[in-house]
Amino acid sequence: MPASPGGSRVGLFVTCLVDAMRPQIGFAAVALLEAAGFRVEVPRRQTCCGQPARNSGDREGARAVARRTIAAFEACDHVVVPSGSCAATLRIQYPELLADDPAWRERAEALAARTRELLSFLVDIAGYMPAGVQLAASATYHDSCSGLRELGIHAQPRKLLAAVAGLTMRPLEGADTCCGFGGTFCVKYSAISNAIVAEKARCVVASGADLLLGGDLGCLLNMAGKLHREGAPVRVLHAAEILAGMGARPAIGEEG
Repeated sequence: MPASPGGSRVGLFVTCLVDAMRPQIGFAAVALLEAAGFRVEVPRRQTCCGQPARNSGDREGARAVARRTIAAFEACDHVVVPSGSCAATLRIQYPELLADDPAWRERAEALAARTRELLSFLVDIAGYMPAGVQLAASATYHDSCSGLRELGIHAQPRKLLAAVAGLTMRPLEGADTCCGFGGTFCVKYSAISNAIVAEKARCVVASGADLLLGGDLGCLLNMAGKLHREGAPVRVLHAAEILAGMGARPAIGEEG
């Protein structure tokens, strides 16, 4: 059943990458959530989700970040994240990180139960569909690893994008295959990462789409960089930007 937005407070977890590299995604998320009828708050105490620390073996550092995030969002009815990777950290990794701390484990589990990735929240929780959004273009969609495999996000973004008048969706070969980003993976194993994203770029170009869309900025930055270096005429955007009517603005990698 869709959530009743009346009086519901949505806490937006912005993510580090969106804050530092693409604030427009955060503004698009706010616009969409407000259009769905929710009151949006952006707690100032939020920082990183702690995923880089955890993935690098600093579990104590990740636990400290988890406790800070839980406390920052505890008063919110819902926590929404424009990233499958960060959403999965809050939903899946926080309870695991704090499993040996009974008091914090309970709080982590409560937060996890209220946390959703943005596109899945709009469809599965809010029952929202965009209205009056138009964009004359063709697009293809990349499913990020965390969103797809950890959170089961696949149909939701496509359902939302199907409501955009004039937007034609084209299939992407290997849409569910890793783009090679993987957080610190692309730094530790740069040669492997480059080979993976090169294949992804080939598939994107072969789709013939004007736009490459996705739900995780890390993946989008990685693919946009490769497409730009190869001179491919494909604009890269977060799906939220299209749904919020921001598709005509500079794409990822075009700023400045």
